[in-house]
Amino acid sequence: MKKITQIVFALAFALFLVSCKNTKQKIQEHVSNYNNLSSIKGSGITSTTAKAFLDDNKIEIRIETNLEENDANKLAYKESFPDLLKEMIKNDQISPSLIAEGVKFDVYFLAYNNAILAQELVDQDELAVLEGTAKSKETAKL
Repeated sequence: MKKITQIVFALAFALFLVSCKNTKQKIQEHVSNYNNLSSIKGSGITSTTAKAFLDDNKIEIRIETNLEENDANKLAYKESFPDLLKEMIKNDQISPSLIAEGVKFDVYFLAYNNAILAQELVDQDELAVLEGTAKSKETAKL
């Protein structure tokens, strides 16, 4: 009976180890889910896609629009981009748990000709800023 218990425990432990996912597998799963399920609604948004860069522990998210590349659009979307990022975090399109594992999300908001209207690299520091939990830093003046 003792031997059977040891064998069952060893098999259960081996199954547990196999079922654990590493960060690269989680990145691939997140990108696949994002591309299959995610939609972002907003003025002028035509599509969104994610791409994994496993060697860099990075996920690139491209939000494509039918907007023109001009100064007015760049200014407007640079100002509203943090709100869009907050919404993406809330909807787990940008995953705080992956960021906690060291993954960075490089998010681009693009004009119809693929020119960048707004861009942000969301890592642990930027996530804290977006969630309002960042500690203020004061610089010493000499």
